[in-house]
Formats: sequence, C-alpha cells, structure tokens
Amino acid sequence: VLQRLLEPKLITVAGMTPNVVGLVYVAAYVPEEGESLGELQGRFPASPLVSNLKEWQYPLADGGSATEVTIAADAFPAVFAADVPAEVTRVLAVAQRPLAAGAFDEPASAAAWRAKPSWALIAAADEAINPEVERFGAKRAGATVLEVEGASHAVAVSQPKTVASLIIEAVRATS
Repeated sequence: VLQRLLEPKLITVAGMTPNVVGLVYVAAYVPEEGESLGELQGRFPASPLVSNLKEWQYPLADGGSATEVTIAADAFPAVFAADVPAEVTRVLAVAQRPLAAGAFDEPASAAAWRAKPSWALIAAADEAINPEVERFGAKRAGATVLEVEGASHAVAVSQPKTVASLIIEAVRATS
C-alpha cells in the first residue's frame, strides 16, 4: 500500500514518454524535477502516517543494509483508509507491501507536469499525505483540481466513481 505513495513520482517521471498526453494525480505528491518526496513533505507539517510507520532493516547484496517501512496495522484504518469499510481496511492492512524508506530521499529525475496537462484529486481528509502538500503540488503543476471532502488517502477505494470521473475528464480533454 505504501507503494501507492510513490506512484506520483513514477508518473511524474514516466510521464515524459511521448505516448503520455496527460497526468492524473490522486491523493498524491506532485514533485518537481530534482525534488524528493521527503523534501516536498518537509515543507509542511507531518501527517499522522509518519508516527505510525513500523520500520526494520533488510540486507543488501553489498553486505550493507537498508530500511523498509509499513503502516502499523492498528493505525492503518485511521491513517490510510478512514472512509473505507472496516472489513476492507483489515485486509488492506495485512496485505500491504513494505516500502524502502530510501524512496523518500530519491529526487525525481523529471517533472512531466511542466510539459503536459495535469489533473489532481485532493483527498481533503488524507492522513497519509498532508492535504496541504497535495494542494501545493497541484497548484504548482497548474492542475485542474477536484477536492473531495472527507476523502482519505484510499479515495480510489472509497469513491471509485469520483476518481474514474476525473480520469475520464482528463482523457476527454487530451483526446
């Protein structure tokens, strides 16, 4: 589930390929070229996610180690998916995959939103990414913005029709 937090960086960089005509950010970071997610988040108050991460070390091939994180299962519903039914959040909490913590330090190598139109869904009740970070990135990118009151970071699960509608709007605008 934490990998979802990184998708915007992948979209921001992968969006540079010629066959990409627009970008849709959903409850997401919108990094600038050369900016890491940690840098971007660091400009704003931390979200509750930060204090609810479990971390541990894993070995690297060179003999060193690195840190990976997951959201504490007991905090997962409130932090990641407060507007999703409890039975679903229990499954999501135990099915989440760990994320290499170093991913928050890696700078984005490009910012496709500088050259391509963007849309952004702001999850106004997001406890994983501070909604102010989402708003800042969307504004900086000149994105068409849809703000969803009461939406958690898992807005794609809790309100799939709203997310799909924004994606369809982007498709129509770029077709």
